[in-house]
Amino acid sequence: MKSVVTLLTVAALIAGVFLFGNFTKPQSDDPYRFPQEKHLKNIRKLTDGGENAEAYFSFDEKKLIFQATVGDLKCDQIFVMNIDGSGKRMVSTGKGRTTCAYFLPGDSTFLYASTHLAGDECPPPPPREHGYVWQLYSSFDIFLARLSDGKIIKRLTDAPGYDAEATVSPLGDKIVFTSTRDGDPEIYVMNLDGSNQKRLTFEKGYDGGAFFSWDGKKIVFRASRPKTPQELADYEVLVKQDLYRPTTLEIYVMDADGKNMKQVTHLGVASFAPFFHPDNKRIIFASNYGSKTGRNFDLYMVNIDGTGLERITYNEKFDGFPMFTHDGKYLVFASNRFNKKRGETNIFLAEWVD
Repeated sequence: MKSVVTLLTVAALIAGVFLFGNFTKPQSDDPYRFPQEKHLKNIRKLTDGGENAEAYFSFDEKKLIFQATVGDLKCDQIFVMNIDGSGKRMVSTGKGRTTCAYFLPGDSTFLYASTHLAGDECPPPPPREHGYVWQLYSSFDIFLARLSDGKIIKRLTDAPGYDAEATVSPLGDKIVFTSTRDGDPEIYVMNLDGSNQKRLTFEKGYDGGAFFSWDGKKIVFRASRPKTPQELADYEVLVKQDLYRPTTLEIYVMDADGKNMKQVTHLGVASFAPFFHPDNKRIIFASNYGSKTGRNFDLYMVNIDGTGLERITYNEKFDGFPMFTHDGKYLVFASNRFNKKRGETNIFLAEWVD
């Protein structure tokens, strides 16, 4: 999975390992773009400092909602801003840890996951004894809130275990999310009011980070499938502690009802944050494929049948969490490129050149 927050930790780790210099120079007339990035132009930096990630468009595509650790915050809270970066404000409670915010149809409400019911303070980071792992906090639940004042309107999940990583179908009828309520991180769907919660995935391993296709017919997600006795044993030890080791994640697709699941990538590395191109035939995602250290994540695009893999970004740090506008003309993503301080991750908006 991530938790979202955890992939920001990846970004911070990467930024801490690499020096500020890059191996390629930016374009002078497009200062946030590298020459090889032929699918991107007129890249604009929307945030300036802190750890910012998972920025997703409102339905009218006039705003972005995202999570950030900035200023005096000790862990992520939810923020909203205009698509030019103006009007930034916090819309979560400021309590606990939050992740995975997404607008609902009409853009007057949004959902996000939060641990605030378990306490006002940020929950502790995962133990270091297991190496680099993600913490799937069991105190995460999904809430519906009002955009105007951030007031929580309704708690959408109350099952034991981790509930997070929720996104909404472009059709505006369903929410897809990840839960450990049945002992394994699996993908579920529910109605916008939290009713009719239904499990879609049933294989051993982590399933999460799901998004609907633009026509609402398919779901793309990241998943691990431990196979060897050692992999299975390691997985079982960690999952009982609400932990997951994100060493190998592949991109999968399935029908919106969970049928016809197919593996798209076979890269054997950590691939995550998949999102459909508006043609519903291609998927953009982040991966450390080709990284000699495993710490450099770039954006890639692949056909839904697994063919035509193409590298999109060429930043020697971190690029992730991509999302297209409905017409395919713009792409928003998070990146460590040209950060002023180590550990910073910012939100960028680019014109897409197809």
